[in-house]
Order: sequence, then structure tokens, then C-alpha cells
Amino acid sequence: MSTATLSFRAPTEFAEQTKALANAFNMSSSDYVREAVREKNERLLKERMIFLSKQLSARHLAENEAIDATVGDGLA
Repeated sequence: MSTATLSFRAPTEFAEQTKALANAFNMSSSDYVREAVREKNERLLKERMIFLSKQLSARHLAENEAIDATVGDGLA
């Protein structure tokens, strides 16, 4: 697996708090931040999938209702 480096600016208080929490969990700061970002990414992807699934479900329902409305038109 290849790796890349990400960097970002954060207030000193945030950085110190992050380092303290990482130490409390016997993790490096990098591992702690990596895990936090991974969890955030997974949560956002899950929320996006749920949103898109609901949209698709609503479309299918509308299409099914449109098809059901044509059952009595004598064409089929």
C-alpha cells in the first residue's frame, strides 16, 4: 500500500488536545487522526448512500404508481 502525507493547520489548543487524547489511547497522533478521518469518511459515505437510496426508492415508487395507473387503459 502506498501512502501519502496530508497536512492541515489547526489551532494550538486543538493540536494539544488531539495529542493528549492520542496518548490517552496509546496511539500516535497520526494514528489517532487517521482513525478519526476514516470514521468521518465512512459516516459521510453511509449518509450519502442512504440519501441516494431514498431518492432512488422514491423514483421507483413514482414509476410503479404511473405504471399501475395505466393498467385499466385497455392497451395491455
